[in-house]
Amino acid sequence: MSSNKKNHYLVIKFFIIFFSLIFPLKALEIKIVDGDTIHINKDKIRFSGIDAPELNQTCLLNNNVVNCGKISKELLIKKIANNIPNCIKEGIDQYKRILAECFVNNKSLSSYLVRNGYAFAYRKYSKKFIEDEEYAQKNNLGMWSMKFDFPWDFRKKN
Repeated sequence: MSSNKKNHYLVIKFFIIFFSLIFPLKALEIKIVDGDTIHINKDKIRFSGIDAPELNQTCLLNNNVVNCGKISKELLIKKIANNIPNCIKEGIDQYKRILAECFVNNKSLSSYLVRNGYAFAYRKYSKKFIEDEEYAQKNNLGMWSMKFDFPWDFRKKN
């Protein structure tokens, strides 16, 4: 390669590196809506096979009101942390959300929420998370240690 072509190549390489530092690619934007819904950029993703409490849903723990909907969301926020969930699309729901099972570090977020008692196996649509729910119930975890309405019953009442 001639020295003139080398210099030209180095100048182009410099500008590519320079502009990629000044104008980085847009990072993925993740928003946790509640315990079973997230947004990744413009994609609205509803976790398939589970149902988490609504954000305004409360439970009773030793006669104290606990915001179990917010706890479910916070648990999901902590589990995702700074990771980008990997989601496997399973369909589209009536609200045009992507139905998917999402994973962080190869661990199912749905299984995690159900197993900790802050979401339930949505048996009407899937049998996938029944063992996780039975584990949480048997060990009195999360909402299983409280007086609560199942999310589908709470929505009917409210």
